[in-house]
Amino acid sequence: MDSPEYNRYLVDRSIYSEPTFEEENEKKEVVPKTLRERLQKSCSCSAKKALQITKSFFPVLDWLPKYRVKEWILNDIISGVSTGLVGTLQGLAFALLAAVPVGYGLYSSFFPILTYFIMGTSKHISVGPFPVVSLMVGSVVLSMVPDENFLITSNSTGLNKSEVNVADRDAERVLVSGTLCFLVGILQLALGALQIGFIVRYLADPLVGGFTTAAAFQVFVSQVKIVLNVPTKNYNGILSIIYTIIDIFANIGQTNIADLIAGLLTFVVCVVVKEVGDRYKHKIPVPIPIEVIVTIVATGISYGADLAGKYNAGIVKTIPSGFIPPVAPKVSLFSEMIGSAFSIGIVAYAVAVSVGKVYATKHNYAINGNQEFIAFGVSNVFSGAFSCFVATTALSRTAIQESTGGKTQVAGLISALIVLIAIVALGKLLEPLQKSVLAAIVIANLKGMFWQVLDVPRLWRQNKFDSVIWVFTCAASIILGLDLGLLAGLVFGLLTVVIRVQFPSCASLGNIPGTDIYKNIKEYKNVVEPEGVKIIRFSSPIFYGNIDGLKNCLKCAVGFDAVRVFNKRNKALRTIQKLIKKGKLKATKNGIIGETGATNESFEPDEDLEEPEDLGVPSKEVEIQMDWNSELPIKVSVPKVSIHSVIFDFGAVSFMDVVAVRSIKIIVKEFQRIDVKVFFAGQEDNTFKKMEACGFFDDTVKPDIFFLTVHDAVLFIQSQNMFRDLQDPIFEKISLMQDSKEPLEFTETEQLDNELDAQEEAMRRLAS
Repeated sequence: MDSPEYNRYLVDRSIYSEPTFEEENEKKEVVPKTLRERLQKSCSCSAKKALQITKSFFPVLDWLPKYRVKEWILNDIISGVSTGLVGTLQGLAFALLAAVPVGYGLYSSFFPILTYFIMGTSKHISVGPFPVVSLMVGSVVLSMVPDENFLITSNSTGLNKSEVNVADRDAERVLVSGTLCFLVGILQLALGALQIGFIVRYLADPLVGGFTTAAAFQVFVSQVKIVLNVPTKNYNGILSIIYTIIDIFANIGQTNIADLIAGLLTFVVCVVVKEVGDRYKHKIPVPIPIEVIVTIVATGISYGADLAGKYNAGIVKTIPSGFIPPVAPKVSLFSEMIGSAFSIGIVAYAVAVSVGKVYATKHNYAINGNQEFIAFGVSNVFSGAFSCFVATTALSRTAIQESTGGKTQVAGLISALIVLIAIVALGKLLEPLQKSVLAAIVIANLKGMFWQVLDVPRLWRQNKFDSVIWVFTCAASIILGLDLGLLAGLVFGLLTVVIRVQFPSCASLGNIPGTDIYKNIKEYKNVVEPEGVKIIRFSSPIFYGNIDGLKNCLKCAVGFDAVRVFNKRNKALRTIQKLIKKGKLKATKNGIIGETGATNESFEPDEDLEEPEDLGVPSKEVEIQMDWNSELPIKVSVPKVSIHSVIFDFGAVSFMDVVAVRSIKIIVKEFQRIDVKVFFAGQEDNTFKKMEACGFFDDTVKPDIFFLTVHDAVLFIQSQNMFRDLQDPIFEKISLMQDSKEPLEFTETEQLDNELDAQEEAMRRLAS
């Protein structure tokens, strides 16, 4: 296969324009289905279709009967136990972010898994709390249930002092977080039912990277105050993170040393062990559950040393045993939280689907985006009834579930059983645990998010717009808060798309000699532009927003403005006409010459000329030629036009609107007025149909100027020029009636001007 003859090919075919190609190749007649036929097909039912629909809503019915018990069950058990231990502790830790009692983090690590097991399409993600989403929930909870609403007056020391009624406050916060979870579930269900899974496409990777990094910073700040155990106010909204940092430094003198030491030790141990585990993961078959080990040790030390009693350390205190009964959501709060619920639901879905796709690709299966919306919607509705906060997936738990050999969601179900054991029996044993230990575990798990900052230099080298989106979203999410920051980043990202298509990419092409390949003349040394032909490639959609940018690109590419050239030529012709009428110039078959004895008078400025008079020129029709690229006998500067043909390569134009079609037609006619022919090449069928439907073709603009490829157009132009005079085709030919008393009329030109003016006016009305 390395032989030269295998690396070359020869093609012998006709030059194809669109009409000639369609003559030789008959198109298939596509008959669109009627609305009745489409409804009949979608509404028809059979046993097979009913089974397929049922399996699509409940994927467990599809994969569970195929479960290979002997091959997979041991791996799923090991994976489930490991993930369940980590999930238990992360549930407790992330509850601090959601601003609810830590026990409710266990519920949030249990209930969502049950429904996702039945309805989810990913085999590997671990469903439950995620720090970014938990923090977004916490911001809503803190804004709707601030401490100030639960102040009570206490005079136990003989002095009136305001204290927070913690029990009532926490009960209200649990109700708000459960209601928010319920509303998020409803919104996700609605989006899934409406097949809106594509919405996650607008959350580009740079946007998600900047957002999650900002969220990691906010999580870090919120946990630092717990590690230090310093009193701070609960801020929410714009600049809340700045106010929190100011509060932390203002009260840093009240740091609890016992909590600080426990937090720092926990953080260092977790980070070091995780680094060692990552470096030697090929030698360690099962990830070290360092969070579990640290928690057990820290709980034992706190209990044995009585850190809460002796050093006033902040501990978990109370973890409820068993389950609480379902609670109806507070529907009256929906209107206050619907905006935040929508952004939380989208972020939670985007995180879960992004992680799920990574592992689905790795293990060669597919996940259904719309079904994931429905699965998480049902999970959050179900969980919200049991006072949970919003669930998605955590990267660290999912990595553990997959790396320990998990094959299916059976591993997820087993992890839920481990959490269940903690809820029913082991919760009380964790009550002496310091909150600073849980906060340090959260901070240690943020390492991956903070390392995303290293993506910025790489993005800058690859695509500057993407790096700007990353930085803007990160800064906006830190300053404005996560919900407004995400919205600002999304709007900014879409704005960059508008900016990018506002200024279309335009390149001049040349031919690789001896081939039918055309490349950018600025990027390759050996490309050659065909003589007298300019080939221009447009690499973006053409629509009302970027048509002016396209015109500017076109002027730069060809080196002149067709309208200005025409106006200058028209001005020159009128000047010549006036001088001929005055007898200062003569029109002959060989061109225009000056009168004897009036050598210099014919070069008077044309703006000073008066209207032509009856000069009694002998009656004789003379056809003259003007070489516009040579020196003219009058003082009118006419731009030089060195080309006779322009080819627009539309191969990368994905769509055009009505304004674009009309503008392109005007451009074609502007070139035709100065004897530059315009051809099109490489256009898609839908682009050609759009131009046809918008009235692009008429008596002067015909379909035969459209060619299948650029090379077809070039060969056609060259074949036409072979049979023409070798003189420059830009000569302007006019007929002058020298015995006429009236000035030379340019009726055809004026008619075309009126036509173009009308088209431009119609285009402006449409654009406005």
